[in-house]
Amino acid sequence: MRSCDLLRYAYDQVSETLARSVEGLTPEDLDHRVAPDANPIGWLVWHLLRVQDDHVADVAGTEQVWTAEGWAERFGLPVDVSATGYGMSSEEVAAVRVPSVDLLLGYSEAVHARTARFLAGLTDDDLDRVVDERWDPPVTLGVRLVSVLSDDLQHLGQAAYLRGLRGA
Repeated sequence: MRSCDLLRYAYDQVSETLARSVEGLTPEDLDHRVAPDANPIGWLVWHLLRVQDDHVADVAGTEQVWTAEGWAERFGLPVDVSATGYGMSSEEVAAVRVPSVDLLLGYSEAVHARTARFLAGLTDDDLDRVVDERWDPPVTLGVRLVSVLSDDLQHLGQAAYLRGLRGA
């Protein structure tokens, strides 16, 4: 198995796990906070998708699905169109109220499709390309893609835990 095949499989797993994590939840389930400053399921999943969309678009040199396909308008959130959730205050997190699971799953499918297309065009040698020189050592494409995977999986685990607490 080539590295790029492994990455495609891993991102497929994120997409499938995400769907299982939110299917059947109500808007109230998505917005529920187990503590006043806790991140709700809807925000966690929106955030992981926004980060994946942002980071993959950046390394692919494309516009994000969020804006290119009108998802920002469909969600209608009171946040800047460039917001990914990173660094949001508790009040800002509370303002991100995901309207429905169907909308969240639609955005997930669009982000996954874009990611899969990008990954399908890569070779193992592409993974050594430096994509961010602000770090020491500079970040390669392979490291960036694994970093996004790590973030996605952590947030999916958090969402699944919260779903269990909710009894949903």
